[in-house]
Amino acid sequence: MASRREFLSSTAVVATGLALAPLSACSGEAPSAAAVPLAAERAETPFSGALIKRKIPATGERVPVIGLGTSGNFEIGENAAAREPLREVLKRFVDAGARVVDTAPTYSSAEDVLGELVAQAQLRDRLFLATKLSGVNGRAEGLAQFQRSLQRLRTDRIDLLQVHNLRDTRTQLALARELKQQGKVRLVGLTHYLESAHTQLADDMRALKPDFIQINYSVISRGAERAILPLAGELGIAVMINRAFEDGRLFAQVKGKPLPAWASEVGADSWAQLFLKFVLSQPAVTVVIPATAKPRNQTDNLKAGVGAMLDAKQCEALIAAVG
Repeated sequence: MASRREFLSSTAVVATGLALAPLSACSGEAPSAAAVPLAAERAETPFSGALIKRKIPATGERVPVIGLGTSGNFEIGENAAAREPLREVLKRFVDAGARVVDTAPTYSSAEDVLGELVAQAQLRDRLFLATKLSGVNGRAEGLAQFQRSLQRLRTDRIDLLQVHNLRDTRTQLALARELKQQGKVRLVGLTHYLESAHTQLADDMRALKPDFIQINYSVISRGAERAILPLAGELGIAVMINRAFEDGRLFAQVKGKPLPAWASEVGADSWAQLFLKFVLSQPAVTVVIPATAKPRNQTDNLKAGVGAMLDAKQCEALIAAVG
């Protein structure tokens, strides 16, 4: 199975599934009365408020709904200049009360960069750190990779260890559970990034009952609505969402378009906030992990985690606006 990075470097993902399941699962929280100027006209304002938190069924703990992905943005090697904005990204993230950071040993230098920045800022105890068993086969390979991840991340424990892209799933998940019993891992999960894998993921969810799953979901990739999200709710599995911005393609699709007038009803003043609120309007979603290397965008993303989410009518309107 190709990795996410291999896939994205070789082909563009075609947006499919615009006529999927109804959006009745979108929440209808009370609206806000915030004004919404055009994104191009507004000055940066600091994050304020308290991030919404959602429960991880396996433990009962609650985590903030806005997380941080490291694919791409933390793959900068020894580039000192590129690390400076990442320091501010992490600072704004933690200062807002956010916690969940997702990485992988196969994201080139991401684990090394993240581990060094977190250690320098002494942030480890304030983070919920997730990484993966990625691209390995057999228990020995998985264990060796996990030990390297601990070294690269400069930690002695992982909050969430995931089997990446359903590769060697049963062996690697068994290893993750063994590490959980040893106290080196707190939670275990399964990941993928393509809708074509959702059928297999659903089968594995039923058979293996992980604590977490990580899947793709966005305004234009809504296959998770069919079975994955309802099944996660039924089985008590937490859900992490990747590719909420479709690797940036959603912004190209709304370039030059004004925000919908109703954006003020959910306190949103950017397209990014609307895209993230769309994802979080699914009650089965625990956390979404947008990636950024820009402090301004980090603040913008965090703002999606406060206030009202989208109701069913607003979800439909956003789908139409993007399309």
